[in-house]
Amino acid sequence: MKKFAIEFKWGIIFTVVSLLWIVFERLLGWHSSHIDKHAVYTNFFALPAILVFVFALLDKRKHFYNNKMTWMQGFIAGLVVSIFVAVLSPMAQFITIEWITPDFFTNAREYVISVGKMSAEQAAEYFNLTNYMMQSAFGAILMGAITSAIVALFVRKK
Repeated sequence: MKKFAIEFKWGIIFTVVSLLWIVFERLLGWHSSHIDKHAVYTNFFALPAILVFVFALLDKRKHFYNNKMTWMQGFIAGLVVSIFVAVLSPMAQFITIEWITPDFFTNAREYVISVGKMSAEQAAEYFNLTNYMMQSAFGAILMGAITSAIVALFVRKK
């Protein structure tokens, strides 16, 4: 497990950053009065997410690989970070819905129904804790793999 201590640390950091982003979204009203903007603006989380992966792989390169790292080593390190994020993501979703923004699902359902994007049944099926926990876990692995592949290109060093 010591082999993956750096990745575990950055998985926790990523989770904390994502929770701080949720607080930011809530403060800006993207979960309530401006929920119509949420689907677009939430994508800006990609910027801090990529930065976390850059710092994670730089940390791994410097403190584990003696400042030398191949693309494959960086990619694998990023995948491991992604797996830790995926494991932590259901807990983060629970914290989000229970404590940070408990009205999000209600607001989101009401919005998509009111603009005709979903029926009440579709909205209830989509906007719920179980579905969001699954989406966040699978999304962490998928987006983490893509991000890791790209970031590893830039942080590799002979």
